[in-house]
Amino acid sequence: MPDFQNPQQEPGTERRLLLVFALTFLIILASQPLLKKYGPKTPESAPQTQHASPPASAASPAEASAPKSAPPQPGVGKQASSEAETVIKNDLYEIHFTNRGAQVKSWVLQKYKNEQGQPLELVNAKAADKYGYPLSLWAYDEALRNKLNSALYVLASDQPVKVEQIGGTLTAPADVSFEFSDADVTVRKTFHFDDSYVVNIQTSVSRNGAAVAAFPMWPAGFGDETIPTAYAASRVEYLDSESTDRTLGVFPKQLERLAIKNVTGGNTIHGALHWAGVTDQYFAAIFIPEDAHNSALVTLRNSIEIPKDPQHPDPKDVQKVEVLGAAMGNVNGPTEQRLYVGPKDLNVLEKIPVAGAASSGEPDLRAVVDFGWLGYIARPLFLWLKWTYNHIVPNWGWAIVLQTLVINLLLSPLRFMQQKSALEMQRVAPQIKSIQEKYKKYSMGDPRKRQMQEEIAGVYKEHGVNPAAGCLPLLIQMPFLIAYYRMLGVALDLRFAHWLWIKDLSAFDPYYILPIFLVVSMFVMQRMTPMTGMDPAQQKMMMVMMPVMMGFIFRYLASGLNLYYAESNLISMIQQVIMNRTHTGQELRRLAEKRARKKEK
Repeated sequence: MPDFQNPQQEPGTERRLLLVFALTFLIILASQPLLKKYGPKTPESAPQTQHASPPASAASPAEASAPKSAPPQPGVGKQASSEAETVIKNDLYEIHFTNRGAQVKSWVLQKYKNEQGQPLELVNAKAADKYGYPLSLWAYDEALRNKLNSALYVLASDQPVKVEQIGGTLTAPADVSFEFSDADVTVRKTFHFDDSYVVNIQTSVSRNGAAVAAFPMWPAGFGDETIPTAYAASRVEYLDSESTDRTLGVFPKQLERLAIKNVTGGNTIHGALHWAGVTDQYFAAIFIPEDAHNSALVTLRNSIEIPKDPQHPDPKDVQKVEVLGAAMGNVNGPTEQRLYVGPKDLNVLEKIPVAGAASSGEPDLRAVVDFGWLGYIARPLFLWLKWTYNHIVPNWGWAIVLQTLVINLLLSPLRFMQQKSALEMQRVAPQIKSIQEKYKKYSMGDPRKRQMQEEIAGVYKEHGVNPAAGCLPLLIQMPFLIAYYRMLGVALDLRFAHWLWIKDLSAFDPYYILPIFLVVSMFVMQRMTPMTGMDPAQQKMMMVMMPVMMGFIFRYLASGLNLYYAESNLISMIQQVIMNRTHTGQELRRLAEKRARKKEK
């Protein structure tokens, strides 16, 4: 039977099939460029990053061609789909931005520590969670303010990142820009970070195409505020060069330091504000506007409850404290300014220029450190103390001890002068008393009282006695004492500085050794000092009451202050022992004993 071949198995069929497949493959490859150019486009998924959320829709051609500083076009939606973080860091700080509100959730100072020895967090977490985070925006319309600070921003596509970006972290110097827009609101926030504590800020907000005043703010205190006294040290401060008022006829009322009781929440301060912000004892957030004349400051004041004992917090044992904040910006719309966030360190603040403020005598931020009205004495004392620490003894406690010794030795001649004046007054005291007895029957308005004053002045002149000589040494000493007190109260270097048993010279003595020594030394000092002009009964009462009262006042003051006053008392005791052995001291003691015997009779 003849064989019949299957038509599909005709000779050469396999070769022809292979040739067809090869030609088809070549045609597909050759057509790919044409398909990409003229074929339908498939939607592309937006790239995801670890530090910012993608925009909800593709940018329009107008946005893509816009200049770097131009805000997004109104009506074009720009908002992220989820919350994400961007981290900026250098040797000075580590800042964590969240794209929710384009604000700062964490601002850590690398070179300063908290009570646990960790880098200091400057954001007061409890207050910020309730009243707002740093670099959020203040607007007079509360609904708009809430919208600006809760919206999910996107990182601007044209931001000039100049450094390597790894995992959402930028190493300063760096620029970061955030954008948000919807049907009626358009926002852009740009921040430039360099190798200092200063951040350059540019913000713009528009609604329905019209510019809106929205001020960057530091709204809720600082992270180092953990106890009531730390909150009480808060201030809102500003430098206004337009003010022409004078205080005490001498000091210009250009620098205002508003204590908590003088701050009104939501109050707006206008003027030529060269700088303004909020401070506490050791740290500050200061805005420095580019356009001082069109800037305004909004003062913020709120309250929170904190544990009375931070070491052992008890929800039932709390205390209400006031939290201060500040917002600053241009009243006419877009804002451009610098923001200093860091320590109240003179060496740092003096390197930050403030344009236009030189006429006030403060060309930089040095005035942020408040040395008080005796600053012309307190500031040199601080510089002297710092020099002692840097060049003689590298311990702040021993530097205070050495400086206190030098100050007291320099003032010791005044103590001898004061005792000599007291002796001279006691020598003429019987004659003065006799004259006063002669005229005591006349009233104060009687002309003969003037004659009494003339006779007393004659006695002083005859014996070469100057009644003011006893007060003059005290008047000279008091400014130094007050200035030193003020200086130690603002010296950032004493924060967590150790000395012997004291771990923090800026905090109170945990064992109360220095306050107790202060009380005992004052008691001994009064026993050693002849008080010829005081009634013995009053002298005994003051001998107890004065030391106890001073101990009560000093028990919670900084250990550095207690160290200064305790050592001053010790030196005064030694000086009094020496003075009591002199002829003047012995005569004063005899007069005091004679007066006491007369009173007993």
